[in-house]
This record gives sequence, structure tokens and C-alpha cells, in this order.
Amino acid sequence: QVQLVESGGGLVQPGGSLRLSCAASVSIFSTSAMGWSRQAPGKEREFVAAILSRGSMTTHGDSVKGRFTISRDNVKNMVYLQMNNLTPEDTAIYYCAARTREIFGWGPHLAFDYWGQGTQVTVSS
Repeated sequence: QVQLVESGGGLVQPGGSLRLSCAASVSIFSTSAMGWSRQAPGKEREFVAAILSRGSMTTHGDSVKGRFTISRDNVKNMVYLQMNNLTPEDTAIYYCAARTREIFGWGPHLAFDYWGQGTQVTVSS
């Protein structure tokens, strides 16, 4: 069982930045990948980014590519999402996620096995 706790959400103006953090209850080395997804009101959950738990490979969704960056700290068992140049369309609940199953294909379609409770990000002037 993997428990994930997000933090860092809040209200930010368009064009601003936020950094989300996710604390994992287990060693990240025990997972195959970590990631972030988001869900806006009335919309389906959307893949945001993922990072391999070993190595440096990352993948980002098209809507955030070039603006958001995922990273991790395996010593602290933390995952981060740096979000820059935010727009109102980025308003959503952001969920940290972990995958423990083996990965057979890498890309923005990656499915996860565990989810955090989410943190609200609101982009508004």
C-alpha cells in the first residue's frame, strides 16, 4: 500500500508559478514510476506528467509541455511538479500518483495504481 500526500496548491494569478509537492509513504525505489494528474470541474481526469522511479526519463501531457516539469527526490521520497506560466485552464485538483506494476510502454498514457487526496490549484485574477 502506498500513501501519497500532496501540498503546495493554492490561488495564483495567470502567468504565475506554483510548485506542488508529494510525500510518499514508501521508498520511491519500490515503485516503477511517479506522476501527477489533474481533474477540472465537469471534466475527466487528465494525465499531467510522470517520471521513472529510477533514471531520468519523464513524460508530460501536451497541454502542459514546456510549462510544467516533474522531478523527484528519492532520498526524501518526494515528487514535485513545477508549474510555470499558469493559465485559468490549469485550474483543477491535482493528484499525485504512483505506479507499482511493471511498465511496458512509456508515455502520457501511463496508468497509475495509487492516488493521493489531491490539492486544489486555482488560477484566477
